[in-house]
Amino acid sequence: MVGAGASGLYALYHLQKRGYNAMLIEAGDGVAGTWYWNRYPGLRVDVESVEYSYAFDDDLQQEWEWSERYAAQPELERYFNHVADRFDLRPSILLSRRVTAAQFDEASGRWNVETDRGETFDAQYCIMATGLLSAPKDVNFPGLDEFKGVTAHTARWPEEGIDFAGKKVAVIGTGSSGIQVIPIVAETAEHLTVFQRTPAFAVPLRNCVPPEGYFEEVKANYAEWRRREKYASFGGWVAVNYKPVDLTTTSALAVSEEERLALYEDRWESGGLAFYNVYPDIFGDRAANDTLAEFLREKTRTRIDDPAIADILIPNDYPVMMRRLSAETNYYETFNRDNVTLVDVRATPIQSFTPIGLQTTEQEYDFDIAIFATGFDAMSGALVRIDIRGRDGQALTDHWSDEIRTTFGMMASGFPNMFYISGPGSPAPLFQPVLFCEDQMTWLTSLFSHMKTQGKTVVDPTPEFEETWIQECDRALDVTLFNETPSWYVGGNIEGKSGRGLIYFGGIHPYREWISKCASNDYAGFALQ
Repeated sequence: MVGAGASGLYALYHLQKRGYNAMLIEAGDGVAGTWYWNRYPGLRVDVESVEYSYAFDDDLQQEWEWSERYAAQPELERYFNHVADRFDLRPSILLSRRVTAAQFDEASGRWNVETDRGETFDAQYCIMATGLLSAPKDVNFPGLDEFKGVTAHTARWPEEGIDFAGKKVAVIGTGSSGIQVIPIVAETAEHLTVFQRTPAFAVPLRNCVPPEGYFEEVKANYAEWRRREKYASFGGWVAVNYKPVDLTTTSALAVSEEERLALYEDRWESGGLAFYNVYPDIFGDRAANDTLAEFLREKTRTRIDDPAIADILIPNDYPVMMRRLSAETNYYETFNRDNVTLVDVRATPIQSFTPIGLQTTEQEYDFDIAIFATGFDAMSGALVRIDIRGRDGQALTDHWSDEIRTTFGMMASGFPNMFYISGPGSPAPLFQPVLFCEDQMTWLTSLFSHMKTQGKTVVDPTPEFEETWIQECDRALDVTLFNETPSWYVGGNIEGKSGRGLIYFGGIHPYREWISKCASNDYAGFALQ
């Protein structure tokens, strides 16, 4: 396996528990994946801590004590390290080596995997748990090499940190990472300049130490919480105002305005990502979507003192939730501060960096520190940065040159015995990945058992079945509003990247039906050799 984040750690545990000889290779010096690599100020999870955690072991659920409603990075890193220690996974984890290449050997039906240390490993199966948001988007502004100040990317924050006190700072990007780091920087910086291309819909996180007894109540009812998360939710989280709720099945347009606003107010007061569990037609009907978008616009406008700044910060040209909803703490209030300037780079684009800052089409800005919150090459980025070659030496980058092609987001045709966890073509971005990996690994080990029973050692999805899955991804996307917005969900943040096949937008429940039907039909669509 490659990648020691939530999916990789669970994959290692799951396979070893079933008697497999398994090894996990990780580029970092420690485990935790996202929560190892990302450590910028203000970073915390936006799914409640009690839900953003493993469900596979009840003793683990009962013994771990969360300190906040939404855990910050240090606590999440400690949690995943605790998992590695508790289940004695460390002897099978190789740290501080980056996988650089993987070559399928047709004669043996096995993979040769190489690292940057010159090591080579031989394996029947290769499982890529490289993460859906783990490959930072390349920062390639003209003139960046000339800048004399400090630079940092939110996804590769220096362990020693950065002192903003008395400094002039620039933050480029206002996605989820930028929204979290901007208020923290503004507290101590002499001046902060924020360069925004696309405004985000953002809602209050409302992090806190929960009411007394909340954690104990959740632990006493974890079985029911997990059932709802897995089978009765949109994204694998169900908490609203400290209680689990089921999905609303009514149309947003079928209820009175009074009833609809009451539900929106309830979600607003709860905080976090509770708005994902509202009316289902928000995701496919523009009129329904507009009811929520306008509610959030009105709520946001009351938090910003300057109407001109509000016009820049509030989205008005794309449906809500078609970019990932951001959860924030004092983000909008930050722009009421005297030491904060907002620059709309759609109106005045960045031309180039200079030795002392950067130049837009309108003026030059000077600063000491530049923070890039410019996002990720999502889903496929970490995989295409490895030289992966399948049958006949075909490169994965060539297989995906025009569009992402997978079967179930777990395999690509022509690359036998290689599997992706939370990979491209899966619903991972729309379902909590800490739980989603449990679904995928259960399916994979059932496949392995079936192969062993049949006396087979190699599995490869057929090109025809891969095309069937791509068409299903197309169908699912076409009935939503996601394709109306050039977000990372559809590859819109990377020049030339196709969104076809990148994510399965049909939802977790239809996805489970597809993979279950395939398994019950003796894995039809997969060639076993």
